[in-house]
Formats: sequence, C-alpha cells, structure tokens
Amino acid sequence: MRREASIAHVDLDAMFAAVEQRDKVSLRGRPVIVGGVAGRGVVATASYEARRFGARSAMPTAEARRRCPSGTAFLAPRFAAYRKTSEVVMALLAEVSPLIEQVSIDEAYVDLAAAGRHDLSLPGVTALADEIRAAIAAATGGVTASVGVGTSKLVAKIGSDLHKPDGLTVAPPGGEQALLHPLPVTRLPGVGPATAERLRRSGLHTIGDLARVPLPDLIDWFGRAHGAGLHRLARADDDRPIVGEREAKSVSAEETFDVDLTDRVRLNAELDLLATRVGGRLRAGGLSARTITIKVRHYDFTTITRAATRAQPTDDPRQVAQAARRLLAEVDTSAGVRLLGVGVTTLAGFVQDDLFATITDSELGQSAEPGKPSHPGKPSHPGKPSHPGKPSHPGEPSQPTERGRPSHPGQPAEPGQPGEPVEFQPASTSVALRPAVVSDWRPGQDVRHHDHGPGWVWGSGRGRVTVRFEGPTTPPGPVRTFPSDDPALQPADPPEWR
Repeated sequence: MRREASIAHVDLDAMFAAVEQRDKVSLRGRPVIVGGVAGRGVVATASYEARRFGARSAMPTAEARRRCPSGTAFLAPRFAAYRKTSEVVMALLAEVSPLIEQVSIDEAYVDLAAAGRHDLSLPGVTALADEIRAAIAAATGGVTASVGVGTSKLVAKIGSDLHKPDGLTVAPPGGEQALLHPLPVTRLPGVGPATAERLRRSGLHTIGDLARVPLPDLIDWFGRAHGAGLHRLARADDDRPIVGEREAKSVSAEETFDVDLTDRVRLNAELDLLATRVGGRLRAGGLSARTITIKVRHYDFTTITRAATRAQPTDDPRQVAQAARRLLAEVDTSAGVRLLGVGVTTLAGFVQDDLFATITDSELGQSAEPGKPSHPGKPSHPGKPSHPGKPSHPGEPSQPTERGRPSHPGQPAEPGQPGEPVEFQPASTSVALRPAVVSDWRPGQDVRHHDHGPGWVWGSGRGRVTVRFEGPTTPPGPVRTFPSDDPALQPADPPEWR
C-alpha cells in the first residue's frame, strides 16, 4: 500500500444503458435493458431505473421482462457507440496522469502520483476526483462515473462501487480497514457464492469477520493460494502496481452462478453473453484473437478447459460464441456447472476473417454488434420473427408516439404510421453477401432514413420496422413504421452527442 491515497478507480455507471439513454432522449429516466433481446437472451446491463425492479446483469432476459414494467426498453448492444464513449473517457484520464491501466471498456485505474503535479492530500485528491467525474459527464454527454480513491487498487476498486451511481469514496491512509471491515465478504475479489457460503456456515459475514480468522484456518478451508489471498485482502494488504500500456496476452470473461446450471439452453445463452463481453474488450483494445477457450467448473470444483484455434484472427463476438458453443458441446454438463468462462489468446492487432465465412444466427442469439457488418460488405443478420405472421412479445417502450397508438397493441400500424414496437427471434439463416437493402433490424440499432433523417429502431416484425427519429441533442421525436426492406432506410453510425 502507498502512503498517500493516490490510486483512483474510475468506473462508468451502467455504461451500456447510460449510452443508450444519452443517445435516445425518449428513454431518459426510463428502465432500459441492454443484452440479448430474444427469448433466450441474457441481460448485459440494466439501467438504474430497471435495477429498482430487480433486473441485473447476467439475468435471463425473460426474467427481466417479468420483473420490469410495461414501457421498459429492451435493446441489442451497440458496441461502436460504447467504444466511442470509452475512448473519450480514456483520453480524458490520460490528461490526468500518464499512467493509466484500462481494465475494461468502462473502467480504469489512474495513478495520481505519476503525474507529479497533483496535490495528494486528502482534500486535494477529493477535489481532483470531483473534477474527473464532472469532466467525464461533460465530455460524454451525461454518462456518469463513480470514483474510488485509496492507497491500493483493492481499496480504490471497492470504493468506486460503494456509492453508485455518480458516487465518490476517498479512503484516507490508515483508514482502509475501517472502510472495508463493515462490508460483506462478497465485496472482496475472489469471494464467489461457494466461498461466501463456506464462510457463512462458519459465522463469517463481513470482511472484518474474515480478517479475524487465523491464516492456517483459511489455508485449511480454501487451500494455500486462495486462503492466503483472502487473508491478505481482508487486511487491506494489496501492493499491486498500476500497469499501463501492457501488451495483452489474453482476454477473458467468466461468471459464477448462484445455482449450478445443467440446462444447455441457459449455458449457451451464458456463453453468448460472455463472448459479447470478450468481443467488446477485443474491439476496445484494437485486438483480435485466433484461439478461443472455454472454462467449465463443476459442482465439485473440478475444472475443465477446451480450446480451438481459427485459421484467421477475429474480434467478432459471434465468431467467439460459435466456437465456444462447439467446445461446450464436447463437455458433459449433466452434473451441473458452477462457473463458465470464455477467453481468447494468440492475440493480434488486426482482423482478417474469411469474407465468405457463414455464421448461423440461431446458434449465436443476439451477441453480434447491431448495424455493423460482421465482414466487409456483409450486413449483420439478426433474424426474423420466430412465428411467421405473429410478432413476439413487445419489449420496447410501450408509449408509441404523439400521433397515438394502434387499436390493437402489438400490431404494427400501416407503413408510415406509428405502431407498437415488435421484437424478433433469431432465425436459422446464415449470413451471406446481400444487396444494400436491409430487411432485418435490431431494437436500438442506429439508422438513417432518406427523408426523415437519423433515428433508431423502436421495434421490428411482420415485415415492418418501426423507427423513432430522435437523437442525443433533439427533443423526443416522432415514430414512423416502414416496410422492413425499404431502400430509403439504412444502418447508420452512432450519433454525435457533442
């Protein structure tokens, strides 16, 4: 640990949902879910308005639908927009310090001492952290960040999570244990559901409880490495340095489940979500990968890994998900899966996918980047309604427009008229080279109409697409419905918020 509180952890608050609310003015203050919008999809991010109803990341989308009220927006991810916002934030942090360690697309550690010009007293770093938060909100069009400042990465990371959203926690030197000890043990990295349950059975609920356990007992319970790590962290003993501009050797994401999973459908949905996170991190770092690996931990903590290497590197989450699903098919999961992970290695700084490779959307769900071709000249193909002639359950905002709503909710109005948004299920159709006319759309996707200008897909189904024409700097806009293959409607880049 350092003598001064000079390590800051900056974490953007519900970033994916916050960017959607920024770019879609009619969604501000309303529940927003970003993730797989199909029936088997998984939540990637829930806005704070949606979290009040119990929605959270990694929850099945179907469960989020049951919890959230009518009018909740269920949107497919737009990685180009998130990456653009992340780049603005990281550039801003680079002005604060020359030593930045970007952990993911939405968080980073900042070495405040490395700049050699900041006041590192408690009032000084508090004022600096407030300036950072204000600058981020101004530069990103209102996306907020929570900041933790402390003498170590551990304290800074936990501090940034204590007062979300738009929060600030500064732990003074010598006050680390006072900050940590009242918190539940699950706040510590490495304390998942299994470890937490073992500690609970021993009457240990807080970090302070854990700090009082002798090291030999923890080693006996959890093994030498895990037990010693818990012993150190519970005492706020963390001397990890901030590492900037390091060459990434691998990118991975994993999830530990509260209940062991056996359902293949749910496991494949979890793989899609993990692949989406891995693909986002690859693209944020300008990297691609050839080797895809999965990690499967069973109920008895036995861990199995499987890997496959592609001929060409990729940063496409759909390609990663496709390989991961094939690898998981080789693993017996009937006894239950406690942890699932997806990782990539053999990294490169470029992508050279086969132009004519095919990807089956029904295998991959909604993990692709909406509106962006998966290969040069090939638009993404999100699919079509799962029941021809029948829309799937509405998932977009349920208040249609200023021009009124259709007489039968869920039935799109005539082309050019506002209609109830309709979602789609992915179909068993391979991506292939197609003409410029696009007939399949993802909710939330950025579009531009020849006559009406820029907007976003409000819903899709039954051969029609409903678009709301608004942006981050406009008032809430009108809604219009068009044939889904209308040549005047095309995918667009994310809007400018500045």
